Amino acid sequence: MPWMAVEKTYAFEGPAGRVSLDDLFAGRSQLIVYRAFYEPGVFGWPDHACRGCSMVADQVAHLAHLNARDTTLVFVSRAPQADIARLKARMGWRMPWLTITDDFDADFGVAEWHGTNVFYRDGGRVFRTYFINNRGDEQMGGTWNYLDITPLGRQEVWEDSPKGYPQTQTYKWWNWNDSYVEDAAPDQKWVEVSDAGEKAFREQQAGKTP
Repeated sequence: MPWMAVEKTYAFEGPAGRVSLDDLFAGRSQLIVYRAFYEPGVFGWPDHACRGCSMVADQVAHLAHLNARDTTLVFVSRAPQADIARLKARMGWRMPWLTITDDFDADFGVAEWHGTNVFYRDGGRVFRTYFINNRGDEQMGGTWNYLDITPLGRQEVWEDSPKGYPQTQTYKWWNWNDSYVEDAAPDQKWVEVSDAGEKAFREQQAGKTP
């Protein structure tokens, strides 16, 4: 969708207090925000969030892989932080989860239904770049699915990206979730393993060629 500049100021309540939309990026360029229904009036309150939203939360992959691609994922709801913290602990969810305090949900199409918005930060400006809701949310949760709805994509060389977009060799940025370092440099052992696997594949393919 066309990039839409975010002109209004939005505020959320987090575990450490009040934060802005810009703060949700956590220093990264891309932000994915899922609006989960957990608040008074939702079936299951206060013990559970919406059943569909909970299915989405159960499928969220380890966030280290998204973070390594300069991308942050957060959930937002209207429930108070104390309730969100209790729910996350009970269900074993690890994603950041903020409390909506203003018109964010109404302004971005998620006041009466769940949905996923994507934002991009370019210097001091923030743009909304993507929105998906209804049945489209059902594909969300995996690292690849989330990256595929961001402006920068998976950031791998096979993608037809505009000049200047960050791209690295396919597979080479992958890492164990506890081994990413600054700039998502891969573990050298993984580079050796993937190089050997790719070489074996190419040799096998060459052997099958008439």
